[in-house]
Amino acid sequence: MKLKPLFSIAVTVTVFSAAVITSFALWKRYMNSPWTRDGRVRANVINVAADVSGTVVSMAVHDNQLVHKGDLLFTIDRQRYQFALDQANARVAASKATREMRRQEAERRSQLGGDVISNETRENSISQADAAEALYKEALAACDVAKLNLRRTEVRAPVDGYITNLAVHAGDYVTAGVAKLAVVDRNSFWVYGYFEENKLSLLHLGDPVEIRLMSFRTPLNGHIESMSRGITDRDNPTGRELLADVNPVFNWVRLAQRVPVRVRLDRIPENMPLAAGMTCTVVVKGKRSGT
Repeated sequence: MKLKPLFSIAVTVTVFSAAVITSFALWKRYMNSPWTRDGRVRANVINVAADVSGTVVSMAVHDNQLVHKGDLLFTIDRQRYQFALDQANARVAASKATREMRRQEAERRSQLGGDVISNETRENSISQADAAEALYKEALAACDVAKLNLRRTEVRAPVDGYITNLAVHAGDYVTAGVAKLAVVDRNSFWVYGYFEENKLSLLHLGDPVEIRLMSFRTPLNGHIESMSRGITDRDNPTGRELLADVNPVFNWVRLAQRVPVRVRLDRIPENMPLAAGMTCTVVVKGKRSGT
């Protein structure tokens, strides 16, 4: 009869000890292991803007389409720029004729003696020929600009990538320099792992990394490429006098800041469609990191 209470106490102590040991092991692993659930897939997003203004007359792509560098995206009305090129060609022809006339005139006067024309007249004719030459070169440059503007009415993809959030359509008016669509560079995907600051000492450049996406079972492999050297201090903004506006309230519970760590992907499988903004778990592996 006396053994039963002792057995109950022993079982209770054993279960409690196992729970404490397990909790401590889990806490130690969470605090000291270089991993984070706060990971994001990122990519270079190219904001595409037309180099000339005008009305969109045709679209060559649709939303989420894969395009290659140099592919036509949309076309702007060419008529105005064709007229400008015709005018520039006409100015080139006129300035060329004037240049030839002034050059021949200067050559004839240079052969005449001083008893026929004065030196001043001869020098003026040479200056007029030089000015005509300069106007001709200016007309050629204006013609090149007109050709470039006409060519830029066709907006083309700057990189290989995916059209995303397409919001421009035939009939829209586009302004030069104002972005109208975005292209996600398919060759620029990387991962940002936001690690707590107390884990940064466990990370080293070049450490191998395993990326576990929420949408795929197959993990990705990569390595640490760089670490951010600064984050925003929200508790210490700039005041009106450009001085530090120090927050007088201190929270006793201090949360570790998260610092972005950039991870370069070694290889992306063809059957794994990545999208910028995906969440993932980033686990640093390797001897240098202590795992």
